[in-house]
Amino acid sequence: MQIVSVNRDYLLKAILKVTGVVDKRQSIPILSNILLLKENKNLSILATDLEIQVTVFTKFGYSDSNCYITLSARKLLEILKSLPCDNNVSLSLLSENRLSIISGKSKFSLQTLPYKDFPVINQLEQFDIFVKISQKNLFDLINTTYFAMAHQDVRFYLNGLLLVFDKNIIKAVATDGHRLAFNSMKIDYQGEYREVIIPRKNIIELIRLLNNMDDDINIDVGFNQIKFSFSDIEIISKLVDGKFPDFNKVIPNHHKRVFSIKRDVFHGSLMRVSIMTNDKFKGILINLKKNLMSISSNNANHEEALEEIDIEYEYENLNIGFNVNYLLDVINNIKSNTLIFSIGNDNNSSALIRFQDHENFKYVVMPMRI
Repeated sequence: MQIVSVNRDYLLKAILKVTGVVDKRQSIPILSNILLLKENKNLSILATDLEIQVTVFTKFGYSDSNCYITLSARKLLEILKSLPCDNNVSLSLLSENRLSIISGKSKFSLQTLPYKDFPVINQLEQFDIFVKISQKNLFDLINTTYFAMAHQDVRFYLNGLLLVFDKNIIKAVATDGHRLAFNSMKIDYQGEYREVIIPRKNIIELIRLLNNMDDDINIDVGFNQIKFSFSDIEIISKLVDGKFPDFNKVIPNHHKRVFSIKRDVFHGSLMRVSIMTNDKFKGILINLKKNLMSISSNNANHEEALEEIDIEYEYENLNIGFNVNYLLDVINNIKSNTLIFSIGNDNNSSALIRFQDHENFKYVVMPMRI
């Protein structure tokens, strides 16, 4: 029974949207598969790792029959990538456990597994929060904060991004305990205050799939689940069950040493100085004195680097160390011509970095001993 007949490029594009959540190291074999749900002309393509589920809705179905199968995501993807562009591809079910793929003079036969064994994340019957926002705005909100998320931290609630829904505003916060990124924007929301932590993998998939366009995305939040619906995609994810740190206490508001620096100049100096840093700690020393910033580094081989930048600085001299990667991360993810630094009175105080063209964005980075 033929179930799909479509241009290879269209099918490949749809498969690529879901395969990001397929883990090659799955201990449950069927989770390395994708689920194809064909009902008449409608074909839904679904993948999950039990924490996040991505579904793509298409009209690739052939004939009006219904069919439900699951097959290897990796093998299907590699086959489609290897076929010539613009070729037509046909998928046919040969038996309960066998699927054929035909394109031109190329023929493949793949094993399938029973679709009833595929673990689908059931959508909540009721959601408490309903928000609509443009894909461009959500992408900007996440892209300016997600890089500060922790990765495999024992404090599991840091391995994700905090979304805060408040009256007419949405906030995004990420931290790994050494730095914190915050951004916010106005939305049409009149509901109750709510904080939710979205798992890291969900955030990475959103960054990959969102279009930098004005098309809307619907966000539905329930007790322990969040759903994103946009274009032909639906993402359902479990929420992290934990208490996120009070980010308001972390963001300094009274630093009196404030100065600006050109982004490209600072970025170039950091890149050059980072060459001589210790491979493990990546520490650099910033020396501030009247109208001059010096950035230096050294390593165990007694190799050194020094950069000097002219700035408008009229405060007392200060030496303060930072992890150079934490500074490069924020510069690489925020596009603006000018950084605004706010620093405390000693080298134990955190630094606050803002950008001239992003008034709601704040980045806090803790110093390190050099």
